[in-house]
Amino acid sequence: MTTYHCPVDGTRSETTALTWCCPVCRGPWDLDFTPARGITPNALSGRADSLWRYKEFLPLADPAISLGEGRTPLVGLTDTVSAKLDYLMPTLSFKDRGAVMLAELARRLGPDRVVADSTGNAGTSVAAYCARAGLACTVYVPEGTSPKKTEQIRAHGAHLVAVPGGREATALAARAAADEPGVFYASHVFNPYFLHGTKTYVYELWEDLGGRLPDALAVPVGNGTLLLGAALATAELHALGLIEARPRLIAVQAEAVSPLAAAFHAGADDLLPAGAGGPAAPTLAEGIAIPRPPRARQILAAVRASAGTFLTVPEARIREAQRDLAARGFYVETTGVACWAAVREGGEAVAGSVVVPLCGAGLKSGMAG
Repeated sequence: MTTYHCPVDGTRSETTALTWCCPVCRGPWDLDFTPARGITPNALSGRADSLWRYKEFLPLADPAISLGEGRTPLVGLTDTVSAKLDYLMPTLSFKDRGAVMLAELARRLGPDRVVADSTGNAGTSVAAYCARAGLACTVYVPEGTSPKKTEQIRAHGAHLVAVPGGREATALAARAAADEPGVFYASHVFNPYFLHGTKTYVYELWEDLGGRLPDALAVPVGNGTLLLGAALATAELHALGLIEARPRLIAVQAEAVSPLAAAFHAGADDLLPAGAGGPAAPTLAEGIAIPRPPRARQILAAVRASAGTFLTVPEARIREAQRDLAARGFYVETTGVACWAAVREGGEAVAGSVVVPLCGAGLKSGMAG
């Protein structure tokens, strides 16, 4: 039976419970799940053109919820760098990969309401998929979140709560609501079903590249949900004998808010003490501006296990990368250009074939000033 387990203290819980975190340490859950064997890329032809085509690799079977998410194009940018266009998802961001899993799980559990917290994209995705599932939804966002994102959340029928005090205060407000009876916390950070959705990003690459993966995957990292999903997928594919070697994980943060990069380059296994790297500064990459990510230890371990590294990008390079992609025909929001900003100049860290995600549409926030 699939169960939650705490990677810190081993506490377990049935996935039918609404307990959103480990009751002992209050940390995020992981999921006991092993994908089925015997699937090859050729076996997938003719299946539904959504992420549910990878049903043997997913912890939920026979889904009722979908908006046709997944199967986004892979397009070359240079001779060695390709971009996966995840901004072409139904709600215009890669967060749909995880949100559809959370909505399907919530539909089965039948809570009184769903709550989520976000800087915009995850909240938008959860709002859309809750609308699809007929679930009441409340989304908490920081004051100052892009008006285009809050407009989209409201359009899907969700109740929007703007929280003063930034991203950390927003998360605390949502978690307080999540502790109320009958509430399902659709957390893209604490609920591991979200990671099993984001891992389909890598399964799609594996299928599209004929059963192989690139030398490296560059991933923007705030709470680390795409990176941890990628690490999960590469571990599964390797364990199943479907790839010979795992790609390096290149984790990208904004220079202005880079607690994980600071910990990694200091050789630490967890975040450095609060304030050790100086105060966080404003950044255009609001989607990855997370000062204290709850899964920090897992993120650092995953990057090291892949022989990968952390790269940081200053604001000027984020602006330049957004303009450069627009000139190439890709209109991407500022968080979504961070990986291109990090790898476009090359260097030893990005040697070989690399895939970057363009993970949010420019319509969500506009061009940087």
